[in-house]
Amino acid sequence: MSEWWNRLLNAYNGLEARERVLVSVVGALLGVALLYVAVVAPILRASDRGEERLATADQRLQVMQRLRRDYDDVQGRLADVEQRIRRGARSELRTTLESLAQQASVKVESMEPQASPAHPKYRETKVEVGMKNVTLAQTVHYLHEIDVAPQALSVKSLRIRTRPEQPDLLDVSFTVSSFEPI
Repeated sequence: MSEWWNRLLNAYNGLEARERVLVSVVGALLGVALLYVAVVAPILRASDRGEERLATADQRLQVMQRLRRDYDDVQGRLADVEQRIRRGARSELRTTLESLAQQASVKVESMEPQASPAHPKYRETKVEVGMKNVTLAQTVHYLHEIDVAPQALSVKSLRIRTRPEQPDLLDVSFTVSSFEPI
């Protein structure tokens, strides 16, 4: 290596002054390029990766914050429903629905009990309610009475059909569930 270095130094010293300046400038540019490739470029790449990771982390944080707000909202609504179930009036679902129908001035055609899945904390009672020849206003009023009843009631499904012979009257069926703690 020392021999190679000596040859290079002798060749450089043998150059004219103008050639030495040119070789020095090219050497300096080569050194700067080597410094850039070996030191600066890896630092810039690492910085870019860090910025990308920061942006990704910020996006994930925003998603997590949104999910947390959604979770808190759902937990709040669940707590409200559970409180309503615990403090709600305990009565037979069919009896409650009949009295609400009287308050809404609606004649219920049928009430059929439905099977409901088991739950470890609550007992669910389901009834399918059928009404014929009712107006939209009567239906809405009855559903509103069910919604604001002191007992925790939930309308699970709703089917409305118009009557071909009387388009202003409806045939309505829906399933109502009540819950009570076990």
